[in-house]
Amino acid sequence: MAQPHAVSGQVVSVLPLGEQLSGACTTALLKAEQMEVVRIVLHAGKGLREHKAPGEITVQCLEGDVEFRTPGVVHRLRAGDFIHLAREEPHSLSAHTDSSLLLTICLSARG
Repeated sequence: MAQPHAVSGQVVSVLPLGEQLSGACTTALLKAEQMEVVRIVLHAGKGLREHKAPGEITVQCLEGDVEFRTPGVVHRLRAGDFIHLAREEPHSLSAHTDSSLLLTICLSARG
């Protein structure tokens, strides 16, 4: 059964999953007209191949150790690290350890 998305005014925890991380999976927390928020779970040795987002994004590492690649640059994200990318900027991720990240995608207003 799919987890319901947050609604306006609802409090949602994004605390590290800790011991529950090994059994967790990626979950969309919020899907709204101009924003999406997703908790990405990557298990050690897994990743997301190069892709682009339709809008600006932020990625905050909540726990773990992740390699975050953009063209020509490799960043190492650990708990508390945060990165911003412009829309359509190619990037990929690879987890060194079980990890969770908070992804925010800014979407264009639908007119």
